[in-house]
Amino acid sequence: MATELYEKGLARRKAVLGADYVEKTLSEADDFSRPFQDYLTENCWGFGWCDETLPPKTRSMLNLVMIAALNRMHEWELHLKGAVRNGVSRDEIRSILHHIGIYCGAPAAVECFRIAKRVFAELERA
Repeated sequence: MATELYEKGLARRKAVLGADYVEKTLSEADDFSRPFQDYLTENCWGFGWCDETLPPKTRSMLNLVMIAALNRMHEWELHLKGAVRNGVSRDEIRSILHHIGIYCGAPAAVECFRIAKRVFAELERA
C-alpha cells in the first residue's frame, strides 16, 4: 500500500528524472530490488525532494556536485538531465563544473564536461 509520501515522491521523481525513466526502472524491479526502489521513492524523493525548504533547482545543483565527488558518472548524467528539467542553465552548469574541478579534481570535471557535452547535444536534437 503506497503512502502519501510515496505518492508525492513518485510524482517528484518523475518530474525530475522523467516519467519514462522512472516507470522503466520500477517495472524492471523484481522481488529482490523492489523494496529498495520503494525506499528510494518514499524517502529520497518523498521525504528529501519534497521538503519545500530548498527548491528543486537548488537540490539539483547540490546533487551534481555530490554525485561528481562520489564519481558516480552514470547517476551524474541522469541528474544532469534532471537539473536541466529543474531550470539549471548551461551557464550555471558550467560554473558548477568549474567548482567540481576545484574541489573534486580535474579528472572528475573532465568526465562531467564530456557527459554534459553529450547530454546538451542530445537535448538540442530533441
